[in-house]
Amino acid sequence: MSETGRTAAFSDGVLAIAVTLLVLDLRVPVRATLEGSLADALGHEWPSYAAYVTSFLVVGIIWVNHHAVFELLGRVDRIVLFLNLLLLMLVAAIPFTTSLFAEYLTAGGARARTAALVYSGVALGMSVAFAALFGYIGRHPALLAAGVDAVAVRGSILRFSVVGLALYALTMVIAVFSAPATLAAHAAIALYYCFRQTRATA
Repeated sequence: MSETGRTAAFSDGVLAIAVTLLVLDLRVPVRATLEGSLADALGHEWPSYAAYVTSFLVVGIIWVNHHAVFELLGRVDRIVLFLNLLLLMLVAAIPFTTSLFAEYLTAGGARARTAALVYSGVALGMSVAFAALFGYIGRHPALLAAGVDAVAVRGSILRFSVVGLALYALTMVIAVFSAPATLAAHAAIALYYCFRQTRATA
C-alpha cells in the first residue's frame, strides 16, 4: 500500500471510531425507574438526538471531504502527516463535545453557553487544521497526483477553507447568545460541505 493509501486508511479508521462513539451518548430509559410513558421519556432526550444527528453529519462530511482531498494527492510528506494527525486529534474530540453539548443544550445561562462554546471551539479548531492541510497541499504541487491541476486546487482554497473558517468562527459568536441556534448553525455548515468545494481540474 502507498504512503498516501496508508494515511487515508488510518484516517478512515479514526473517523469511523469517532462516528461510532457518537451513538454511545444515546441513553435507553431504564424501565425500573420510568415515570410516565416511554414516549415522554424518549421525547425528553431530544437534545441528545439532535446533537447526535448534527455531529454524525459533521463527522460524515469531514470523512467525505477528507476523501476528496486525498484523491488529489500523489504522495504525502512529513508535514502532511502531522497536519493530518492534528485534524484527526480534533475530530476524535467531537464525541466528547457532542456529549457535553447534549447534556447542557437546554440548561440555559452560562452552562449552555459554555457547552456551546466548547463544541464550536473544537469545530473551529478542526476547520483550522483542515484549512492548514488543504492550504499546504495547494501550495506544494509536487504532492499532487498526475492530472491534478495545481491552479484549480489553489482556486478551491477560498470555498473550502476560508469560507469554512468564517462560518465556524461565526458559530462562536452565536454560541454566546443561543445554544440551540449554535447546533442549528453547525448543521447548516455541514450541509454547505455536502457540496464538493474542492476542484482537481480547471
